[in-house]
Amino acid sequence: MSQSNDHQQPSEVRERTAVARGVCDLFSGGRLTAIPRKAARREQLLDHLTQTLFAADRDYTEPEVNDALRTVHEDCSALRRYLIISGHLTRTRDGRSYRRSTTTR
Repeated sequence: MSQSNDHQQPSEVRERTAVARGVCDLFSGGRLTAIPRKAARREQLLDHLTQTLFAADRDYTEPEVNDALRTVHEDCSALRRYLIISGHLTRTRDGRSYRRSTTTR
């Protein structure tokens, strides 16, 4: 008879699971229900959006960023702004090109 090892997961795996569960609570039917006001919770969301919507090795135009963000929430400009301010995305000075950051602030 085999036993489940779920209770013996490394702390890193448990932490990632808790974060994913917290982010999942922000969605209903695949759509973001609201942008979190609390900074820590918003940071979890922004990290999730960055990981799931933007490839690390390509540039995006502003319309491409907006289209990707609209798949989860209508207020793409607020999400885009939060992604830039938090350092998840970088933008060229002229605003024509966006790119996923390798590090966040």
